[in-house]
Parts: sequence; C-alpha cells; structure tokens
Amino acid sequence: MSAMSATPKKNLMLFSGRAHPELAEEVAKHLDVTITPQSTYSFANGEIFVRFEESVRGCDAFVIQAHSAPINDAIMEHLIMVDALKRASAKRITVVMPFWGYSRQDKKHRGREPISARLVADLFKTAGADRIMTVDLHTSQIQGFFDGPVDHLFALPVLAEHIRETYADHELCVVSPDSGRVRLAERWADTLGGTPLAFIHKTRDPRRPNEAVANRVVGEVEGRLCVVIDDMIDTGGTVAKAVEVLLRAGASDVIVAATHGVLSGPASQRLSECGAREVIFTDTLPIPDEKRFPTMRVLPIAALLARAIHEVFDDGSVTSLFDGNA
Repeated sequence: MSAMSATPKKNLMLFSGRAHPELAEEVAKHLDVTITPQSTYSFANGEIFVRFEESVRGCDAFVIQAHSAPINDAIMEHLIMVDALKRASAKRITVVMPFWGYSRQDKKHRGREPISARLVADLFKTAGADRIMTVDLHTSQIQGFFDGPVDHLFALPVLAEHIRETYADHELCVVSPDSGRVRLAERWADTLGGTPLAFIHKTRDPRRPNEAVANRVVGEVEGRLCVVIDDMIDTGGTVAKAVEVLLRAGASDVIVAATHGVLSGPASQRLSECGAREVIFTDTLPIPDEKRFPTMRVLPIAALLARAIHEVFDDGSVTSLFDGNA
C-alpha cells in the first residue's frame, strides 16, 4: 500500500483573550466545552506574550476577544493569539470579535485620513484568520474589508425580545438617532410588530469627534414610548440629547437600546441623568460595576455567539439564526 488513509476528525477549541473573559466563559458553557488553557502576560514595556498549554494542531479554533479599552492592547493581544494558532498548525481560525475595533473609521470624510476599519481586517488576515464573526457592525460595508467569510450577527432579537416582554402594553415608536440608522429602525419596527418610525435630525462636524447636535424630531412621537436604537454608545452625548429632544416633542417616555456599551468618559453620568426610563445594552463589551447605574440593563449575548459558532463548526447556516435575514 503506497498511501495512508484516515477519517478526518473535527475538533472545536475555544480561546479567550483577557479583555472580557466572562463572556468567553458563558459562550463555553453554552457550547459545553472548556476554554483552552493558555499563558498570557505583558512584559514591563507592554509587549504581550501568549502560549497555549495544549496542542492545537488540526483544530477548528474560535478566538474570542472584546475590543474594549485599552483598545489597542486588546486588538494586539487578539492578533498575537491568532498568529500563535497559525504557527501551531490550527486547521481553521475564526476570529470572534463581538465589537469590531475602529469600526467608525470605515471611510474617508476628508483627504489624508485613514480607513482604519479596513486596516484591522487586513491585520487579522495577515495574522492568519480564516473568517471573522462579529455583532452589529457600525456599517455593513465593513464585511467587504476582510478577504474571507464574515459572519455578521445581529443583537436585535435579543434586545427586541426584552422590549416586547417588558413594554407589551405600551404604544411604541422606534426612533433612529440619525438618518443613517433608518434602515435598522425599519427592521426594529417590523420585529416589534409594525410600530411607527421617527428619526432625529442632527448635524455633526467630522473635525470634532464624539460631538453632535440633535436638532429636531422627524415623525409622530407624541404620547408614545420611544425606543431609541443604535449600534454603540460611546460618550453618550448624542443619545442624551436625543432623549431630551424626544421628551420635549411630547414622548410619554424614552428607552435607549444599543448593542455595544463603549461608555467612555462621562457616558454613564450622562445616560443616568438624561431622563430615559431604561438604557439597554448587550454584554459584547465588558461594563464594570462603576459604569453601571440603576436604569441600565445589560442583556447576555453569549447564547447567540454560541449558536453561531456551532453553526460554523458544523458547516450549518448562520443566516438561519435570523430567519434568513442576516
């Protein structure tokens, strides 16, 4: 016999960075696996070292890391983990980044600016990633930045289910914080049973990041419980102003629902004092106790990630998780 034959084996292995280990642990529980042990530490000058304590040869590797502050350290650690897996002969490497770092820099507003979201995609491809899994990109076009499959998951079912259960007896209105989120607001309205739509007309100076002026409400919000939706909240200024404008326009109350709670600087104080009845996030990013406040609700995203990971490992359909609308 001149050749050897063998039945290929598939072996799912889960890996976690240090940015949000709680999320990775929850995903592992849903998958009924354990996180692969590793040694990870930083040298005195900030360099990061990673070594996996088990053989990863031939495995289907899923590497979870939240791109949270300090974001550059989180991304670099993620890249180093991918590089280590590639050099250790992992068969396929899926980068699981619930929040895509630098996703707001997805185009050039003026000359001599970077497109940093594309750079992040290129870095992971060079490091050895075969595919990327992420949740609620800032803009869908970012999927095209990575030269390989991108599983773009949506937190809408998780957030909308909470609102349906909690506010079933209210007349709702879905509000987009700006004209760029109207398509997303339409999906929210359909999910919530065909509620009315509105959006906040606002202006933003590209030379002044994290600053926007909420001008007026376009749509009928008077007497309704308004659900302001967004993909992320960073400093909270835009959302706080939107809540103020909606209440001034006659909304009976306002709920804020966003996937990623970046919550930089004064965000928590602004959100807690803006007048919103409830502020809802998922735990794609870690939200420490000191950034939480009584009206904040953080919903778990681990079950969704675990189902998507299982579909990818089993060569199934990620789109089926969203009724074919992914």
